[in-house]
Amino acid sequence: MILISEIFGPTVQGEGALIGMPTVFVRTGGCDFRCNWCDTLYAVEPQFKTQWQAMDAAAIMQRVNQLSGGVPLLITLSGGNPALQPLAPLLQLGKQQGYRFAMETQASKVQPWFAQLDYLTLSPKPPSSGMHFSAGRLRECVQAAGEDTQVQLKLVVADEQDYQWARQLAADFAQLPLCLQPCNLQAATPQQPERMTDLEQLNAGYRWLVQRISEDRWFDVRILPQLHVLVWNNERGV
Repeated sequence: MILISEIFGPTVQGEGALIGMPTVFVRTGGCDFRCNWCDTLYAVEPQFKTQWQAMDAAAIMQRVNQLSGGVPLLITLSGGNPALQPLAPLLQLGKQQGYRFAMETQASKVQPWFAQLDYLTLSPKPPSSGMHFSAGRLRECVQAAGEDTQVQLKLVVADEQDYQWARQLAADFAQLPLCLQPCNLQAATPQQPERMTDLEQLNAGYRWLVQRISEDRWFDVRILPQLHVLVWNNERGV
């Protein structure tokens, strides 16, 4: 069984290389990280576990088909950390029905079914998150991806330390396309798991990132916003 926090859509992917692409989100419950600025605590903290539902692959695909009207599109696996869940049966069933799958994970857990994904976004967490980064585990995740899996790095940047960390990581994994994303610094709390975002601060972070890559002539990187936050703020399920 797979722990599910929410299934919603169709909407569009709000961040990373697939930004703007129509998709249905399947958000799993549970995470092995507790980032300082986490914006989805309702899919992370055990105290919200009563809101999660244990579902098998057939039930998940039934809900996805209801939302999509039976028209196969991209399914985005999110979390929490979806790599903690037994997703191989879901990938197999969904692909039989013509769906494609994208997943984002912090590269802390490796699964053999990564090879069944169409798109794999690896988003290891920077120093500002307060979490440990393992370059070795990131390499294992890259190696677990299939020949037909498109792999990219997406790095959140909150400050100069994060920026320098991202530059080094980009050099160490130069074979991977890279997106930088300004950090949404307003952390959610268990009391307010769906907090509103300071869009002025978020846009200032974007402008700062553009300035830094321009100063460093770092031109083989993309800087992308969280599109869904700019449009819907931090509203859940859109």
